[in-house]
Amino acid sequence: MRAAARPARQAGAGGGPRRLPPVTEHRGWTGPLVGMVGGGQLARMTCQAAVSLGVRVRVLAETPHDSAAQVCPDTQIGDYRSLPDLLALAGGCDAVTFDHEHVPGDQLAALEAASVPLRPGRAALRYAQDKLAMRRHLSQAGVPCPRFAPVTALADVTDFAERYGWPAVLKAVSGGYDGKGVWVCESAEQAAEVIAHGIALIVEEHVAFTAELAALVARSPYGQGGAYPVVQTVQRDGICREVLAPAPGLPAELASEAQSLALWLAAELGVTGLLAVELFQTPRGLLVNELAMRPHNCGHWTIEGARTSQFEQHLRAVLDMPLGAPEMTAPQVVMANVLGGDDGDLYERLHHVLAADPALRVHLYGKPARPGRKIGHVTALGSDVAELRERALSAASYLRWGTADEAADSSAPAPSSAGSAAAPSGRDAT
Repeated sequence: MRAAARPARQAGAGGGPRRLPPVTEHRGWTGPLVGMVGGGQLARMTCQAAVSLGVRVRVLAETPHDSAAQVCPDTQIGDYRSLPDLLALAGGCDAVTFDHEHVPGDQLAALEAASVPLRPGRAALRYAQDKLAMRRHLSQAGVPCPRFAPVTALADVTDFAERYGWPAVLKAVSGGYDGKGVWVCESAEQAAEVIAHGIALIVEEHVAFTAELAALVARSPYGQGGAYPVVQTVQRDGICREVLAPAPGLPAELASEAQSLALWLAAELGVTGLLAVELFQTPRGLLVNELAMRPHNCGHWTIEGARTSQFEQHLRAVLDMPLGAPEMTAPQVVMANVLGGDDGDLYERLHHVLAADPALRVHLYGKPARPGRKIGHVTALGSDVAELRERALSAASYLRWGTADEAADSSAPAPSSAGSAAAPSGRDAT
């Protein structure tokens, strides 16, 4: 480690020792500055992680009411599609990163041409923004994926379905998240309705998986990598509802394969920062479903459940700092997302949740509680998966509805050593 240069010694009056500065003069250490495009909950939790590292964060938010704008003093209000707004964010930053993948490619190219240190860069982000480019690149590299085809007309879907069967999954090439931009079509008529939207699409097989997994890794510009334990995600209605860490019953060799694959993909695609690889566990092996190059819902459990949270790890990686330890702090961790209900006043219910289960950790994002919207998450740590799921789901349900009955109506599969029998849903999760 290179030692910091010593300031030149200055003589005081009469050649004596240098006088101390007045106590009112601020000479505090100024840490690196990270610009984050997007003001959602991922940016908010990244800002919280930055505090202990002495890292400054500047956020580009759409409104002063955005989740991150509420906690980040250096917030700029602007449009992530506007090059002037992006350049204003980037001024003086040691790295610029993202809490979503929606910045247009032309703007990313212009930022790189202006020597803005994008983490990850445009070449890598392309494979998180463009599902067709991602599928083609991964398939050419021999990475197992669901079978797919580009869609230019209804015949492309019907020909695909004749080969692989109905239902067929149509996906928007760009812009989909939390089940949006994904359609499970049972017939040509349903596919025709989707094609009529006039957006770029691909068609994929409807995968009969036994579990949905996620491998979260980090990679620095220097090339250092780190992998978190592989988790199981539980989806309902196109939204990730639970994350179970580590994935219960997952054979060690399969977990190692998923981690190795994710680390290889991070290097192959030139990712800097976090990479979340969503996977289907199937009888024919692991299949890559989606990629995200940022903090991800599958890693929220790491705030309390890992030695280094995904948000701190992302900051370390984009600034080329040594990566932190990804090991777990408990044998098992369960995270449940809190969705908005009919009543936006959470805080009376929060008091009851905290009193009933003081060991539970609750994170609220400062977002209006629209029905079905992710507005927070709860995390439970321990050793019994079933007990942790019950605690986390009950708390999430109570925060949403004022009743702890959501665990009873959950369609989530019960984890087992043989894998989980779940109806394939064919949608994305963030």
